[in-house]
Amino acid sequence: MSQPLIVIVTCGFTLLAVIGAPVSQVLGVKTSLKTNIILVMCDDLGWGDVGFNGGEKIKTPQLDKMASQSLVFDRFYAASAVCSPTRGSVVTGRNPYRYGIVNANKGHMKSEEVTIYEALKSKGYCTGHFGKWHLGTLTKTVKESNRGGPKGVKDYSPPWEHGVDVTFATEAKTPTYDPMVKPGATVKGDFRKSSQRGWWPIRQGDARVSYNTYYWTGPDQMVNPTTLAGDDSKIIMDRAIPFIEKCVKSDKPFLAVIWLHAPHLPVVAGKEHTNLYPNAIDAYHANYYGCVTAVDDQIGRLRKALRDMGIAENTLLAFTSDNGPEGKTGDPGSSANFSGRKRSLKEGGIRVPGLIEWPARIKQTRRTAFPAGTMDYFPTIMKITGFTMPDARPIDGVSLLPLIDGTINERPSPIGFIYAGQSSLIGNQYKIYRGKKNKKAKEWELYDLSKDSSEKNNLVAEKPEVLSKMTKIFDTWRKSVDQSAQGKDY
Repeated sequence: MSQPLIVIVTCGFTLLAVIGAPVSQVLGVKTSLKTNIILVMCDDLGWGDVGFNGGEKIKTPQLDKMASQSLVFDRFYAASAVCSPTRGSVVTGRNPYRYGIVNANKGHMKSEEVTIYEALKSKGYCTGHFGKWHLGTLTKTVKESNRGGPKGVKDYSPPWEHGVDVTFATEAKTPTYDPMVKPGATVKGDFRKSSQRGWWPIRQGDARVSYNTYYWTGPDQMVNPTTLAGDDSKIIMDRAIPFIEKCVKSDKPFLAVIWLHAPHLPVVAGKEHTNLYPNAIDAYHANYYGCVTAVDDQIGRLRKALRDMGIAENTLLAFTSDNGPEGKTGDPGSSANFSGRKRSLKEGGIRVPGLIEWPARIKQTRRTAFPAGTMDYFPTIMKITGFTMPDARPIDGVSLLPLIDGTINERPSPIGFIYAGQSSLIGNQYKIYRGKKNKKAKEWELYDLSKDSSEKNNLVAEKPEVLSKMTKIFDTWRKSVDQSAQGKDY
């Protein structure tokens, strides 16, 4: 017997609903009031690599379009100057030294940490992680990537043990095109062959060997590497979008964490993207620029998919990078006018592109000088979803909801940073920075970022009272971090 229809006429629209069918199927939109969350992160993308920050060398039309409908951050900070620590700050809302991942390929996400996946899963969300993981190894049996296999068992800490329902992840970096392979020979200085920087895409018939980093979907579930070819950002999005579609069809809110490998070395891009840069000074620059534009294409694809599914309005979509650009001055990644690059706590190493698009809450685009960062995602999303931490462990991030709603324009507390012997504290106007020399800490420096974002004018002698106040705040914060590092939060 066919199911009866309910006919509803309201505001000039007629709705035919089959009894028993999810309303979302009838409307073609998600009806849950819960906000969907998508967190996109690039790898080593510089602040000046994108058009919405004034970058002119790389074509990023989709990101620029997103920025025209977003809250755009002039001062968005990665929690560290390298990748793994920053990624852990997204997952926990805490400084990396609290949970013990203080450098790349070091440590792992501890079971005692409360992750963003676990928090949202407890609120009825389906959770997915796509792309780079870099918070522990993914296999105890297969020797792969940087630490995977029997020798890295102590750091085995995969997404599926931290509240992730659907995983498509690598332990660490891959080439940004044909991610499972590299050219079969190395010729120094020849960009057609394997190098640390990258190569032209491998042609049919050319020798190739395994890159030795694999995608995993669960315990001992390695994705067949021969099925993964072409642009790596597209490969990742090919898995993320169907996950979102499945959640929508199930009428469930979702968390999708999408951590792209580009433009981390080795950079490789397809002809459709490198051909956009005929005037690039060399193959390295052409492939770097090309793989960033490939990322841009996938951001446009994702945003279109959200609109086609009718869920863009109630989806918070955030975009950023895990640290500043690799290399030195003259290399393709741009840190704009900032001092330092990846591995530095100067602005160029930690100030990264930052966007939040959320049509239901952010009605008009605007740029803000509010200092925010990756550690703020967790408390913001917890506030949105109503999740409460089970204990009083320190959270270094702050909720950005008051900023989004326009009720504040200054950060309530400074952001602390520690990395490889360097220290920093960043407030609304001033920043203190202490580097290292011969493994010893140097003297504190003081900068007024509102006037000197390039950090060229050290104000220590001129403003000793500001320095004193900020160093005291840092010292108190550092003591708290050290307590956490000793496991006293758990």
